[in-house]
Amino acid sequence: MATVSLLSDEAAGPEALAVFDDIRATRGTDYVNAFWRALAHDPALLRATWERLKVVMGPGEIDPLLKEMIYIAVSTANGCSYCVHSHTAAAKAKGMTAAQHGELLAVIGMAMQTNGIATALQVPVDEVFEA
Repeated sequence: MATVSLLSDEAAGPEALAVFDDIRATRGTDYVNAFWRALAHDPALLRATWERLKVVMGPGEIDPLLKEMIYIAVSTANGCSYCVHSHTAAAKAKGMTAAQHGELLAVIGMAMQTNGIATALQVPVDEVFEA
């Protein structure tokens, strides 16, 4: 259950509505999801988060599908069910296949296992790996 209400277009103020309009235009949809509607209680945070997300998830050196897959992995590690679901949907919309999803989950699981073992054993970092 959300700790704040999800603001409808009617309940959101003009600053939040402007961001909602940009979300719709940028994504080519009429849908504004729950995350943005929850953030609308703080229009400055809503705008800042949306503007940063557009930059980070926008065109760059990393393929858009790979960015969504990274988002899924980090969201899994952080235990964010909402983000796992929303970015899995976004990855599928960008062409992620069932086989790619399965492989992604295998990598996430393997990383979690080896991260846990390395942390528990406090294995020192090899000198050749240090940046």
